[in-house]
Formats: sequence, C-alpha cells, structure tokens
Amino acid sequence: MTNATRNDLLGTYRNAILAWWLPIGLMVLAIWLPTGPKTAVWVVALAWMGGACIWNNRRCGRVHCRYTGPFLLAMIVPVLGNVTGLVPLGPDGWRWLGLTIGSGSGLIWYLSEKLMGRYR
Repeated sequence: MTNATRNDLLGTYRNAILAWWLPIGLMVLAIWLPTGPKTAVWVVALAWMGGACIWNNRRCGRVHCRYTGPFLLAMIVPVLGNVTGLVPLGPDGWRWLGLTIGSGSGLIWYLSEKLMGRYR
C-alpha cells in the first residue's frame, strides 16, 4: 500500500461515508423539505463535500478531488441563485441542480482519473 493509497479518504468506508455519502444522502432526503431548510442542507453538504475533496487532494494527491472539490463549492452559487431568483431554473430547478451536481461530479471523477490516473 502506497502513501497515497493509505492517506486517501476514499480508502476506508467510514471516511468515504462521512465525507461524501452522508452529505449526499442528506441532500436527497432534503428534497422534500421546504425551500429554506433544503437550501441550508444543500449548501452545507456541498461545502462539506467540496472541502473534503480539497483536503483529500492535499492528503494523497487524488486527481479527481483536485477538480470535484472546486466544482462542488462552485455549485453553491447556482443553488443560492435559484433560491434568490437570480438564476431562475423554474419549477424543476432543484431537480436540474441535483442532476448537474451528480452528473458533473461523476463525469469529472471518471474523466480526470481516466486521463490522468488516480494519484499525482
């Protein structure tokens, strides 16, 4: 086991659950909440996951974390924009945001590690 693998937060189920799967689950559950609490959950979850990705990239050099971290943090802007009406996404706005966050993260993960490897 290399240092990078040993330091990777995705290397243990416990860390992966705390850093990413728990916030994702909370975002999914929050879909049925009123706008205010839903927004709070999504913003905190995106900040948590984005921060975890950036920290993970610093810990082990995980390639996709270098890109997914800033992406997740940046997705806070359209979430807040949708709520304030600055980015009017219509009645399906939350669905579009969820699809963009999920597919964007997955695409970044797959392409970055496919093209550049797992660690740098």
